[in-house]
Order: sequence, then structure tokens, then C-alpha cells
Amino acid sequence: MATIRLGDKAPNFTANSSFGTIDFYEYLEDGWGILFSHPADFTPVCTTELGTAAKFKTEFDKRNVKMIALSVDSAESHLEWIKDINEVQNTEVNFPIIADEDRQVSDLYDMIHPNADSTLTVRSVFIIAPDKTVKLILTYPASTGRNFYELIRVIDSLQLTAYHKVATPANWNNGEKVVVSPAIPTKEAKEIFTKGVEEIKPYLRMTPDPTV
Repeated sequence: MATIRLGDKAPNFTANSSFGTIDFYEYLEDGWGILFSHPADFTPVCTTELGTAAKFKTEFDKRNVKMIALSVDSAESHLEWIKDINEVQNTEVNFPIIADEDRQVSDLYDMIHPNADSTLTVRSVFIIAPDKTVKLILTYPASTGRNFYELIRVIDSLQLTAYHKVATPANWNNGEKVVVSPAIPTKEAKEIFTKGVEEIKPYLRMTPDPTV
């Protein structure tokens, strides 16, 4: 059983899906990716999640993030389930759902936690950067649906901090003040962040979002 940690290379795989056969790396191309697992088809919480994900696709597209879901049922089952999702969520599922009947991908990404359930995947989320490294891992129990606003917020933070020497504070939202990296001396920080640096403590300095 693989164990994936932050900074690891996301394992590639080829699998059948509701969109046909997919090579994961080829699907992501040079962009960001979000992979999220679902315990099984025709389950109530997953139905609401996949419908919500479809409605958020425009927001993910703006951030160059491709979505891909996974369930341990067949592609044929996925296609029937998608009809229900589209109907009850008033949307159209517009991204692939991996058919992981043999648990290949679930095992690669350690999505089955035997003490929770020996056969079904937990609600895992992996955010993957363009270099195919894993930047975020979230794990929810099967009973708790995911917050897609939080996933968008996290992606905004990951993309901002990937290209600027900043971190994001608690409850940060896109466009708000950010934390200057502790590795940068204050004098240098003031040269880099021309919108101003507020020194609250020597180790806690804030600056306006450099992308705004």
C-alpha cells in the first residue's frame, strides 16, 4: 500500500473512466489537477458533491485546474449514476469519473482506510501542481461532504505562494493581505513588496496581495 506525502510525485496511472481510457498525466497536461475519491456510486453525499463540482468547473477552469473523480464502481455504473446527478443537482457532470473496480488507483493513492471501511474509499482530495507534485491532501470520512469553497480557497493560496515569497494567514481569502516569508529580511521585503510591509512582530509581517 502506497503512502503519499506532500511534495511527493503524484503516481501516474491509466484507467477506464466515464470519458473512456485516461492516462492521468496526459489528462492533466501542464496544468494543475484535483483528484477526489468517492466511496461508491449512487450514494447520497457523493451525488451532491459531484453535482457541486460540476457547478464549480468554471472556477476551476479559471485557475487552470482539471478535475477528475474516482469511485470503485464500473464506468457503465458511473454513466447511469451521472444521469441521476444531472437530474437531481440540475447540472451536467463535465469531468471524468475513474472506474476503479480493481482498486488500482485507490491503492496507489492510499484511498482505502480499512479501519473506516475495508472496501470503499474515503473522501480523499489531492491537489497536484504542474510539476506533478502533491501540494495538498485532505481526507474526509464517508459521512462528511466536502466544502468546494474551501478547495477553491486552498488552490488560490497554493498558486499564489508557488510564485511569490508569501504565505497565507488563517481564514485568508483571495485578495486579502498575506504573510511575508520569514526567510526574507525586512529591508529586502520592503524592496520586493512595494505596496508596503507592516511589521507586527519581527517574525510576523504582512503585505497586500502582490497579485492585486
